[in-house]
Amino acid sequence: MQSTSTKQPRIVIYRLGSLGDTVVALPCFHKVAQVWPDAERIVLTNFPVSSKAAPLEVILREGGLIHEAIAYPVGTRSIGRLWLLAKQLRSLNADVLVYLTPARGLLNAFRDWIFFKFCGFKDIVGAPLTVDLQMSRQSGADASIEGLVEERECERLARCLHALGPIDLDDPQMWNLRLTEFELRAGSAVLATLAAAPYFAVNMGGKAKEKDWGAGNWRALLQRLSEDYPDAGLLIVGAAEDSERAQLVADAWPGPIVDACGKLSPRESAAAMRRAVAFIGHDSGPLHLAAAEGVRCVGLFGNFNQPKRWHPRGDQHRIIHRMSGLHDITVAEVIDAVRDIVPLRQEYA
Repeated sequence: MQSTSTKQPRIVIYRLGSLGDTVVALPCFHKVAQVWPDAERIVLTNFPVSSKAAPLEVILREGGLIHEAIAYPVGTRSIGRLWLLAKQLRSLNADVLVYLTPARGLLNAFRDWIFFKFCGFKDIVGAPLTVDLQMSRQSGADASIEGLVEERECERLARCLHALGPIDLDDPQMWNLRLTEFELRAGSAVLATLAAAPYFAVNMGGKAKEKDWGAGNWRALLQRLSEDYPDAGLLIVGAAEDSERAQLVADAWPGPIVDACGKLSPRESAAAMRRAVAFIGHDSGPLHLAAAEGVRCVGLFGNFNQPKRWHPRGDQHRIIHRMSGLHDITVAEVIDAVRDIVPLRQEYA
């Protein structure tokens, strides 16, 4: 593997997913950059079909973790399209492909392996060709979560890349988005109306209805939070279509508010959230962006995913996961979770 890394001018990384999926895989992208620091790193990924699904390239390219993105035709049965893709991949003259996509079953993994071999890749690193690499390992029951606890997806991905060496998921630098000075300035500029006040970051949107806690719950939560933390501001992040809900519930917050929905790129949103006293939101990309920036998070999870697999890593977060559905999470539970990580005193900033 080492001899390959010193000679390889280009490598291809196969990774499907959107914003949250990308952030979850950040340590793996850092590891790939460490192993092949001088290579041109080209990602093969799906291009978004939803306005809320930020492309992987938007998250990683500005930080230098990847250099280019090639579209992967997810779900296609067209021999012609696959042939054109194979021709494009062959033209790269890249010997190594890093397989970093979410597990989609052994049959799909073997099919992908055969296709990429046909594309000319001599080494395919990380392909989950065993049941153990396909599945998140279960560690038994947890009293705070309904159902069996699965390992986090970032842990499964790190196991898949064991050939590259250990990946320290507890190292904050492995989660570093490498925000640029321009992005940091954009994040600071949007907070100008909050002055020097401490602030909460909130995301109330979501691509799936199963991840929607409801406007009524958010109004009640903001009202309670404003009573507990009367000097705090509020930053609302999300896609442009999330602004409608932001306006709907904003009058429940008497303090200063910044509605940044649709006004910032995902990376600029991360920059804006990085000094928040806490982030509150459900299973979505902004949650993982905030966690990557070291913000303490209160995450609301329903029955869309199995327990723990997509939870942000770190003991500083408070995750409420209801397999009976997101709407079974009460406002009181969320308030208690916030109080657990943000002290009820004036110096909570």
